[in-house]
Amino acid sequence: MSVSLIPLTGIPEVGAGDDLVALLLGAADAADIALEDGDVVVVSSKVVSKSLGLWADSADRGAAVMSQTVRVVAERMSQGRITRIVQSTAGPVMAAAGVDASNTGHRDDVLLLPANPDAEAEHLRVALLAATGLQRLGVVLSDTAGRPWRSGQTDFALGASGVLVVDDLRGAVDADGRPLSVTARAVGDELAAAADLVKGKADAIPAALVRGTGWALPHGGAGARVLLRTGREDWFDHGSSEAVRAALGVEPGSLEAEEVGIPDVGPTPRADRLRRAVAVALRGTPQVGMDVGGDEVHLSGQSAYQLGVAVTRLQVALWGEGLTTEAPDEVDGVEVRLEVRER
Repeated sequence: MSVSLIPLTGIPEVGAGDDLVALLLGAADAADIALEDGDVVVVSSKVVSKSLGLWADSADRGAAVMSQTVRVVAERMSQGRITRIVQSTAGPVMAAAGVDASNTGHRDDVLLLPANPDAEAEHLRVALLAATGLQRLGVVLSDTAGRPWRSGQTDFALGASGVLVVDDLRGAVDADGRPLSVTARAVGDELAAAADLVKGKADAIPAALVRGTGWALPHGGAGARVLLRTGREDWFDHGSSEAVRAALGVEPGSLEAEEVGIPDVGPTPRADRLRRAVAVALRGTPQVGMDVGGDEVHLSGQSAYQLGVAVTRLQVALWGEGLTTEAPDEVDGVEVRLEVRER
């Protein structure tokens, strides 16, 4: 298989109401490129958002992000501002719900993602087929995101139509004849990432053709939403700190999370982490007193049971902050002093 990546250059700044199909075909004609059956057209979701007029005021970017958020996965303080990883209304889990201020054509506003990326991809595919007379074209709306466990960002399929987005190889065999039980290639994401090699992030090239893959379909297909892990398949529905805090009743994205303090992106003094842990632990034990002095916490309660609950909650909260402590084997009365150290 030989695959070609062809950038569609010369597309002007897109405005609300612009005909993207005409702009794409005009760029292809100007480069003496004719679309062929089996081509996959990869289009930056940003130009789709621009054509739909999906702008929001950058002065309240936080509100824009929350308006596009289904749930908060993780959040960190960075330079005095909260950065959130969220499940977006568009579908994927992304930083800031995909709300973006880059490549906005010198506007101060921010762009939102299309609410239904698969439907927008289908609209483009149908219009391109009608304009060209072709029978089989794929369309991928691409966006950019980071990935767990990996540095940097890459493009992925936010929306898709006319493309086999998942090549499910389960039940087949590998090159050595061994059965494949879990392998399912994310073809939609691979197409988006491949196209970005010629689109780039700073070259004002929002679209490209991927030719020769064989992944284009004669119908709309399932769309990119099938690539999303949800429900029991989502093993990472909270960040590491957020999972601990949520188990103690402090959900990310909530007012309670802001009240107890949101973890920072960078290194944080132990005193600040200890303060947050105590605040989280106290939310479930209002009848217990906690005093912090240096690396020591003094707890007092009205009963041994209350004290035990408080110690346990504090140990869990400390773990979420990279700290730990050990309760004494025996407690005299309803008071205890705990020494806190790095985990």
